[in-house]
Amino acid sequence: MPGGRLTQQERQQIALGLADDLAYAEIARRLDRPTSTVTREVMRNGGPLAYRADLAHRATEHRAHRRREAAPRGPEALPQAHGRDAEAVREYVEVFTTLLMKSGLPKMTSRVLAHLYTTDAGSLTASELVRHLQVSPASISKAVTLLESQGLIRRERDGRRRERYVVDNDVWYDGMIASARSHAQLAETARQGVGVLGPDTPAAARLEGIARFVDFVGEGMVRAAEQAREVLYTKPETTTGDPAEPGERKFRTPPSP
Repeated sequence: MPGGRLTQQERQQIALGLADDLAYAEIARRLDRPTSTVTREVMRNGGPLAYRADLAHRATEHRAHRRREAAPRGPEALPQAHGRDAEAVREYVEVFTTLLMKSGLPKMTSRVLAHLYTTDAGSLTASELVRHLQVSPASISKAVTLLESQGLIRRERDGRRRERYVVDNDVWYDGMIASARSHAQLAETARQGVGVLGPDTPAAARLEGIARFVDFVGEGMVRAAEQAREVLYTKPETTTGDPAEPGERKFRTPPSP
């Protein structure tokens, strides 16, 4: 399997494969490359609908040139464990950051969240984020304030009384609940418009439809979040003499009717 960076000709083959609606795995097979390489290449250069070989090649050369210039003072790589490939991890974090940006988060906020998600500890201090991302403390403060307001991270104090920003299972649950509350507020506002515009008007009917739809979705999100937390994150029950294997979940057998 060839190593190294993709060539311009390989990028052209990727563009042709996307135009033919081929799966990433098939494009990778034709190039004799890992599927992950093709996936990262496409996602970091506009996605499957906007990928262009010439622009992708120039962007890659520009990034390489910028990294060479910034090498003495560039972002500090997170320590890698478990035999990970540091370059592959760096590229994955870039892909993850791009995906978060496409979901609507600002660039710096996306960078912070991607770095938090890809640490084994699941938490970093403000000073660690400043050092890793090579940005100002004010930039980190603004990003974490937005993330906390959306329920995507939480703050806690460690043993040295340092404030840490944390992503864990509870954050996912809290984020879903926060999103459901936002849906409820939207539904309430839409129903206020019904009274303003008149209950028998087309505009009011439209707003009532929005409210009913959003109510339905929000209630479903709360139910799903509660069920997911109970099934996925509840610690397994064990009985004396019957310990659970690591990673194994034990469920209680429901009583007979």
